[in-house]
Amino acid sequence: MLNIVLFGPPGAGKGTQSERLKEKYGLVHISTGDVFRGLDPNSELAKLAKSYSDKGELVPDEITIKILESEVQKFPEAKGVIYDGFPRTEAQAEALDVFLTGKNTSVTMMLSLVVPEQELKTRLIERAKTSRRQDDADPEIVQNRINTYNKQTAPVAGFYEKQNKLLEINGVGSIDEITQRLYDAIENSLATN
Repeated sequence: MLNIVLFGPPGAGKGTQSERLKEKYGLVHISTGDVFRGLDPNSELAKLAKSYSDKGELVPDEITIKILESEVQKFPEAKGVIYDGFPRTEAQAEALDVFLTGKNTSVTMMLSLVVPEQELKTRLIERAKTSRRQDDADPEIVQNRINTYNKQTAPVAGFYEKQNKLLEINGVGSIDEITQRLYDAIENSLATN
């Protein structure tokens, strides 16, 4: 099974690139952000998740893990999964390892999109104009999301680096250029492992 953690700060292009990887490799794409936004808005879980995300904060690990596990269970015949926006903490990374071990598989690699902060802000403001993502329109929330990523999420890369699964990818350039870098990294990694 090909299990890819697609990693990077808000605005790095994870959603766009996930769709391309999904098509090329026949993977299931699970975006925790999309899953949270897709919850029944009247459910207690959705209200709880929204209360955190509206402030640019991370949804607590135990909630995120339960939702993710239930989402993965929907695809028992999957050739692999792209985890987009998960794990966001070391506790989530450890929980993902335990969950996948129970399914006789593991994370194959973490592809980390590296993008300078100013570029992220520009992309998020543009995304707010073309999507209904109001959280991208408020510079204060955007900065809080980037700060939260830097403080709580970025250290997860170290978790996978210790397992020799971290591949850093230059996330600046055209969408096609970045996609090709991701394809090359995946092919090179699979050829050497």
